[in-house]
Amino acid sequence: MPNQTDPLDARRPPTATRRRRADDARVVADVLRRGIDRGDRIGAIDESALTTEFDVSRNTVRDALAILSAEGQIDRSPRVGTHVVRRKAEHGIDALRGLQETLRGLGEVHNEVRVATVLRAPAAVARRLEMSPGDDVVYIERIRRLDDEPISLDLTYLTPDVGIPLLEHDIENTDVFTLLERVSGTRLHSAEQSVEAACADPHSAANLDVPSGTALLLIERLTRLGPTARPVDLEYLRLRSDRISLHATAFRDPQPIGEPR
Repeated sequence: MPNQTDPLDARRPPTATRRRRADDARVVADVLRRGIDRGDRIGAIDESALTTEFDVSRNTVRDALAILSAEGQIDRSPRVGTHVVRRKAEHGIDALRGLQETLRGLGEVHNEVRVATVLRAPAAVARRLEMSPGDDVVYIERIRRLDDEPISLDLTYLTPDVGIPLLEHDIENTDVFTLLERVSGTRLHSAEQSVEAACADPHSAANLDVPSGTALLLIERLTRLGPTARPVDLEYLRLRSDRISLHATAFRDPQPIGEPR
């Protein structure tokens, strides 16, 4: 009689390959990190409970907690135990909000204005803002602080029709987005954003109070204004990756992209 294969066998996943302890520790650290940032995990952390939750060894959990301790999110003490001491502030990039708006409730955002002037636009900036080569732009450089800690170094180029009136307002205590709508009398339309990792150069490191070479989040954002969606604001934002995490909600395209292979 020919051998018959159980049809369920074809649907059973293959036996999982045993992972190294370092791989398991990274998985545990990643899940815990996001839980801390969202506020799901606060206060004391029970190591024994984590071994059960993740089905890993006690040493794996300790390796994961060592990662988070080195990042400054938890504190481990022989007498006190393990406690969450700091969470990252979530910066939503799927909504057009300034830093003060998006971090509301997490602390006070203060702006230290380093430069606010009119200068000739670099050629690349002029192209992005759909201006002519050699045109003037308003340039603003700010250090953004959450409470008293520097978290972002912002370089902003504005078209002069909105940038020059904006300089007459309180740019130390107000988001540029808020002021753009105030001086133009119209709502912002949209923004194109790109995010990448960048190492802190000596100047950025000094302003953000981190060691040179520290990994930062670099955002390029081109903001458009009004019903015509004309570009008026080009920004380069360097954010401390140890204090800020980026958040967005993505939706599946309603139209099929292509037939499955």
